Amino acid sequence: MEKPLVSVIIPLYNCENYFAEAIESVLAQTYTRTEIIVIDDGSIDTSAEIAHKYSPSVNYHYQSNAGTGTARNHGVELARGSFFSFLDADDIWLPDKLDLQMSAFSDKPDTEAVFGHVKHFYSPELDEVTKNRIHCPNELMPGYLPYTMVIKRAAFFRVGLFETNWRVGQDVAWIMRAKEQNLQMLMLPDLVYMRRIHKNNKGITHRRFINDRVRILKASLERRRKISGEKSHLLN
Repeated sequence: MEKPLVSVIIPLYNCENYFAEAIESVLAQTYTRTEIIVIDDGSIDTSAEIAHKYSPSVNYHYQSNAGTGTARNHGVELARGSFFSFLDADDIWLPDKLDLQMSAFSDKPDTEAVFGHVKHFYSPELDEVTKNRIHCPNELMPGYLPYTMVIKRAAFFRVGLFETNWRVGQDVAWIMRAKEQNLQMLMLPDLVYMRRIHKNNKGITHRRFINDRVRILKASLERRRKISGEKSHLLN
């Protein structure tokens, strides 16, 4: 039987220094039945030129700058695969990422989304002074975030598209909604994702929006209380 198609969705914004490495890490996957969808969120550097160099392996689409959530949603709308996976344009996949995750679906068919572990790394161009200012965890971390995930198409749409009203914390907001929907998740012990630490990470450039995370947590609590209240009402 033919393997399922995995749609790999990459939002892109002014990432000329790192984007080629991200693409190469997808092309190097041992699981090869993929389509790569790049949504350029209004880049003004050479990111588009780099993307075109990988044609026809990369399906490139441009949109006016609207944020990562909108770019991911645009990619989802174009995706043909029965599974979705996400990669940020400045990060890197391990070569066996998709193989490990797709094998997990075969072993446990009721699973709806498979995650893996993340390791952070300093981008090579950073000097020691900058490294000392930016924390980079040394340990492997369980990546309960969309960018480590492979998810069944139907399961993704059950949770819904990414929220576009947050500048910081969109990933956390989506995962919270997934947990509220009781998404059947599996965390692999394997390292699957390398997250790059550099000067333009959103956690650094968007510090003024850091309170978004507090609002996201509050919104999740309110939804949970509402669900709990509705259940109590049905039982009475």
